[in-house]
Amino acid sequence: MMSDKIIYSANKIFTGTEWLTDYSIIVEDEIIIDIVPTSSISTSADQQICTSLVPSFIDIQIYGANGKLLAVHPNADALFSLYDYCSKGGALHFMPTVATNSYDVFYKCIDAVKDYWQQGGKGCLGLHVEGPWISKIKRGAHIESFIHSPNIDEVKKLLDYGKDVIKIITLAPEVCSDEVIKLIQSNNIIISAGHSNATYEEAMQSFNNGINAATHLYNAMSALQHREPGMVGAIFNHPTVMSSIVPDGYHVDFAAIKIAKKIMKERLFVITDAVTETIEGFYPHHLVDDRYESNGILSGSALTMMKAVKNLVQHCDIELDEALRMCSLYPAQALNLNDLGKIEKGYKASFVEPKKF
Repeated sequence: MMSDKIIYSANKIFTGTEWLTDYSIIVEDEIIIDIVPTSSISTSADQQICTSLVPSFIDIQIYGANGKLLAVHPNADALFSLYDYCSKGGALHFMPTVATNSYDVFYKCIDAVKDYWQQGGKGCLGLHVEGPWISKIKRGAHIESFIHSPNIDEVKKLLDYGKDVIKIITLAPEVCSDEVIKLIQSNNIIISAGHSNATYEEAMQSFNNGINAATHLYNAMSALQHREPGMVGAIFNHPTVMSSIVPDGYHVDFAAIKIAKKIMKERLFVITDAVTETIEGFYPHHLVDDRYESNGILSGSALTMMKAVKNLVQHCDIELDEALRMCSLYPAQALNLNDLGKIEKGYKASFVEPKKF
């Protein structure tokens, strides 16, 4: 069988670490096999000419798009629509997310991901389950009636049903037992601490015990106070924990993003936390200016990943190289993916041309 070999030639290529001028990426069977000066290759019928190329973005928290919120439309069509939205914003990889809900909805969303994959759907890395094992105090727009501390049996049932589909669970560590935490971790699922009212000490202990991520820094978590540093303080002070952030100017003031970036450096990465207009289900999201509200509470962004990059550069004084890494390399690292986030030999051929979106 003949391999599928394509050459992508660009005036500028950002590899994830440096910019290359007049280089070409040689791809075979969707894997990068070499990156060489364009002058060293002969003209090929399978050569594609681009202005610039950067690693594709990775959005690990997004709930729906184009009027199809996954929790309301738990089917493959909603995920095809979500991929269309994400890819137009430069994110060829995404993790659909379902917020605190009934277990029936969680199961249907798991089925939707399976069906999407079976139909050849691209880009979906798995399911992000946000809640219901969170703090009622820090629930944000989440539905209080579903929020609770889980027992082992219900956790095991969800993990068994979502095997190989659920990849991230956002929970509040202070409302989950050590037994529950260890069970989730034993299933190779990333636990992200969020919607939490944990004290600084509780948060630090959870990070030291293997929780290595946090969900949307500042939002829906115990704040940094000078006598009670809270979860925000623990995230700042911990040497390895990573955290997502929503750079739309509404979820977090841009000045606060600048502060977090100076402290956390490569531990801070971007999510859109984007939702879509809907009047159905438990979360009737309504567009207000360029953000969404549910029942009068800020409930999601209207970001794309490319818009996030622009905001980081224009409003947070973050260099373009680093803004790109915050949307590509660092999310890949948070997910322990060693073949995405860079344009490098041996990596997946996953890159985008910024001028197209």
